[in-house]
Amino acid sequence: MDNKRGTPQIDLREQLDLFNGVRPIQLFDESHTPLKGDGGAKGRPIDFVIIRENCDGLFSERLTPRPPGRDFETDTLKITRRGAERVCREAFQLAIKRRKHCTPVDQANVLPSVAFFRKIFDEVARDFPTVSSDRVYVDAMALFMVQCPESFDVMVTENMFGDILSDLGAGLIGGMGMAPSADVGDTYGLFQPAHGTAPTMAGKGIANSIATILSVAMMLEWFDHSETLRGARTITDAVTRVLDNPDHRTADLGGKISTTPMGNFVCQALI
Repeated sequence: MDNKRGTPQIDLREQLDLFNGVRPIQLFDESHTPLKGDGGAKGRPIDFVIIRENCDGLFSERLTPRPPGRDFETDTLKITRRGAERVCREAFQLAIKRRKHCTPVDQANVLPSVAFFRKIFDEVARDFPTVSSDRVYVDAMALFMVQCPESFDVMVTENMFGDILSDLGAGLIGGMGMAPSADVGDTYGLFQPAHGTAPTMAGKGIANSIATILSVAMMLEWFDHSETLRGARTITDAVTRVLDNPDHRTADLGGKISTTPMGNFVCQALI
């Protein structure tokens, strides 16, 4: 397989230094989740954010030339101080704006590279005394996200771990069509549904447009101007009102609404 092809999203992250992968996981309606009950406990719904380090980790040497003819292959999980420190700092800054809790997800008991990530997290944590934190191994986190997803606020983790957990998180709230995303750096930002272009759905009218619409709201938040922030809230509120109606469900949510009508419902709710 030619590993230099078919990865434009990863290329953009690396070339534009979009190190901060933001993956919100928010349940809009209890009917969307496959979990029993409402997917939450103690009155708290599923509402957390996965921060994924985009430029280091297990993807970092994917384009490195490989010697031909050998009967094994390797990948390097690289954690740099700069990469870990800046993404952990972004996670804490986000936690301050939310419920003031931040969780590093790693495998520090096995892998020295991610043990180093945890070490950097602990150093950064000292600069944010108002934010509480705990530490969770990635395999345990997969369990906890199903058993008690309401317990988490902001998670921060390595590239591959974040890739996997983001899809699990999307599954908790109705699927990839409900999962927006942002890949941002110091200069540039890229906003799109977490599923990417979904070419297998092209032209069929079956894609859920909510993730794309919520990604627009994330873009407006990133601009961080009073008017764009107001626009982001307006979009999110419109999506909430649309999804409050149980008849407004695309196929992935068990309904019959196609792509364009779902988008039209949100547009109408904006007025």
